[in-house]
Amino acid sequence: MSTTAVLDSVPAEDDEAEKPGGLGVLLRPVRVQLSVAAALQLVGALAGLAPYVAMVEIAREFLAAEQGDRATVWIWVAVAAAGFLVHTALAAVAYTISHVADADVGLQIRRQMVERLGRVPLGWFTDRSSGRVKRVLSDDVASVHHAVAHVVNDLVAAVVTPTVALGYLFWLDWRLALFCLVPLVLWFGLVAYMMRDEGARTARWSAELDKVNSAVVEFIDGIAVVKAFGQTGRAQDRYRKAGDDLARFLAEWAGPMRRLDAIASLLISAPVMLLVALGGGVLLDADPAEIIAFVMLAVGLGAPVLALGFGAAAMQVATDAAGRVAELLATAELPRPAEPSTPRGARVVFDSVRFSYDGSTTVLDGIDLVLEPGTVTALVGPSGSGKSTLARMLPRFWDVEEGAVLIGGVDVRNIAERDLYRHVGFVFQETLLLRTSIRDNIALGRPEADIAEIESAARAAQIHDRILALPRGYDSEIGADAHLSGGEAQRISIARAILANTPVLVLDEATAFADPESEAAVQDALSRLTAGRTLLVIAHRLHTIRGADRIVLLSEGRIAEAGQHEELLAQGGRYQRLWQSQSVVTGESA
Repeated sequence: MSTTAVLDSVPAEDDEAEKPGGLGVLLRPVRVQLSVAAALQLVGALAGLAPYVAMVEIAREFLAAEQGDRATVWIWVAVAAAGFLVHTALAAVAYTISHVADADVGLQIRRQMVERLGRVPLGWFTDRSSGRVKRVLSDDVASVHHAVAHVVNDLVAAVVTPTVALGYLFWLDWRLALFCLVPLVLWFGLVAYMMRDEGARTARWSAELDKVNSAVVEFIDGIAVVKAFGQTGRAQDRYRKAGDDLARFLAEWAGPMRRLDAIASLLISAPVMLLVALGGGVLLDADPAEIIAFVMLAVGLGAPVLALGFGAAAMQVATDAAGRVAELLATAELPRPAEPSTPRGARVVFDSVRFSYDGSTTVLDGIDLVLEPGTVTALVGPSGSGKSTLARMLPRFWDVEEGAVLIGGVDVRNIAERDLYRHVGFVFQETLLLRTSIRDNIALGRPEADIAEIESAARAAQIHDRILALPRGYDSEIGADAHLSGGEAQRISIARAILANTPVLVLDEATAFADPESEAAVQDALSRLTAGRTLLVIAHRLHTIRGADRIVLLSEGRIAEAGQHEELLAQGGRYQRLWQSQSVVTGESA
């Protein structure tokens, strides 16, 4: 067997594994190390058979008609001991090399993914859950680890040991060897039968599991509302039904498979193989010394055959994981300007902006809009009208397909990324605080800021007193000894924006998740934050933006109406109808 047989089982460069998503690409930097490890494991596996051969020869000496040669016996004892030592030493070295190779692969993958994630558009993260990204960064890298550190060596041993052992047994007595092959052939037949339609069953299992996960998340996220309306039983029923469906499918799928798997495992178990070897030896009247060889080697054939199945399954898992890793590494980066320019001022222009997420459905269709420095522009409109998409074009969550977004006369695509975020800040309704100190969370945009500047920003955001009430003040850690309400967390993010002091600011309904008691404090903090800046506000509650310098109503990706609050009410169009519909609920009046 070639020393690189297992590596060569991974498709070559023109095969699927070498395409983005293949395991071969990830293994390429360590192919030499893995080839050396496979070669050592190959030699070690062969050496591991030496004690069995020695036992047969020793038995021949003792069973010979004439008294055995004691010197010959000791030679075979030495061969057995040497084979054991060589096997142990080479296996240890092989696994050490493969683990070092795995460390190199893991480090390289993680570095590449971190570098890639640092260069992808910010919109990429909004389209993907943190759990999905975590799965790739952690779980999938761990799956690749098992393939690199263990599977290659395990497969070499699982292939070499039974192959050479069977060859030796055929050399001793081909009739008895065929006899011992019967359980192995039956095992392979059962395994092939069990693997039929495996793809369809796996897909259904994944779908049923998704239903359970969705039911769990729905129940946990909505537990307060569910209990408040006395519907706990109904919510539990939905979760219970999803669980029952999963259990039913598992019983339909795994029940028969487990019975067949038990039969298959029994066929190549040590007692059965022992019975076959002894029974076949007696039936064929084989040489006693050779029966000893069959008893020792045939009994041990089951373990490496099972290991071969486990190794193949692990390789498949690693291949799937490598596909997700490679998919992440192939994510398109945010284009960077070769010769970046610096904005001159804070005037923002949306010039004939067109954009589509999928290339077919237009989300923004020819938006022309100017935001003058020191003014507040509010975007309103129904859900799906393109408000958030337009606002997030400014900090380059995505790039326009046609037209341009300019800050200070410079296209945002021609502004260096670090420079862009010195000019554009944003506070979204989905507040994100890092699991670190309050001080570090506020200073995220300006890590060099001193404590006096951080406290000043916190005071302006109406959150300073609340921070001082925490166990360690500004050193309190989010999630450890700092547990904040939605409004308090939002004021931390506002303090962060105040400290960053960007001339252009995007606000996405910053009070949406604030509790009623803190909404006034958040609004007061926002009034300090917006002073003197070019402000773009996404508004869902119209009463919060009635004093804006300009209100822009979007509909189906286009500007339907624009003007000040009173002007739009006087026009009697869509804005007036939207205002009246909200006024009925809030009690507001013009």
